[in-house]
Amino acid sequence: MRISSFTAGGKALYGAITEAGAVALSTEFPQWPTLYDAIAAGGFGRLVEAGRGRAVTHTDFTFDMVMPDARRILCVGVNFPDRNAEYKDGSAQPEHMSLFPRFASGFTGHDQPLIRPPENHTLDYEGEVAIVIGTAGRRIAAKDAYDHIAALTLCNEGTIRDWVRHAKFNVTQGKNWDRSGAMGPWLVPFTDPAQLDDARLQTRVNGELRQDDHLRNMMFPIREEIAYISTFMTLQPGDIIVTGTPTGAGARFDPPRYLVPGDVVEVSVVGIGTLHNTVADEAP
Repeated sequence: MRISSFTAGGKALYGAITEAGAVALSTEFPQWPTLYDAIAAGGFGRLVEAGRGRAVTHTDFTFDMVMPDARRILCVGVNFPDRNAEYKDGSAQPEHMSLFPRFASGFTGHDQPLIRPPENHTLDYEGEVAIVIGTAGRRIAAKDAYDHIAALTLCNEGTIRDWVRHAKFNVTQGKNWDRSGAMGPWLVPFTDPAQLDDARLQTRVNGELRQDDHLRNMMFPIREEIAYISTFMTLQPGDIIVTGTPTGAGARFDPPRYLVPGDVVEVSVVGIGTLHNTVADEAP
């Protein structure tokens, strides 16, 4: 079962996505105006059940960022050993993970263009798996962490590279340009540890494989991410954690291979799907 946010006939909806089209469910759950509201209220399981075996309601629709009104999105940076080595600073694996916030306005949906701003053309890609919290928790033990996940999705954590260097201690301004990244196409219910433990993440640009790694190679596995983050903040249903990208982003080529209008970027994990985006310049 795949649940997503989409627009049809000028109206924002959410529901199940099938091979034949979309099944709008939002009209059946008026108490939950958005997919985020449903997850925050603990209703994701009800949506999954409601979508089973239903006839398609829309064949003409566009995907939105999977949770357009997500309140809290935390990203884990430099979380694969080869990524750490890419920095060529001789540093060993850090003791603690690097974190930074992203906001929903920085993401677009599946099949939509990533937007390159006129101020700077160092738009880069980062394919990642994102998890959506379904059960609240504080100081969650790593062994219990998976019990707090409701769903999985994919993220292209698009970055304006030059702008992550504007300050000494943060990368936030390079990570939050409007519609510079993408998240989706949908949420897949998390039901089996193997969905993460055996996951192989791949990113292609114009069909060329650029990133290819297994989540088991992360320096800070997802169980540890949940445990660490929940130490300092109570994780709430609807929170999103973007878990880290492998080596192979465009900035690390010599010369760098940044995205340009017309490029096609695909982030894939078997069992979750493929997030597909083009690239376009911001309209004047």
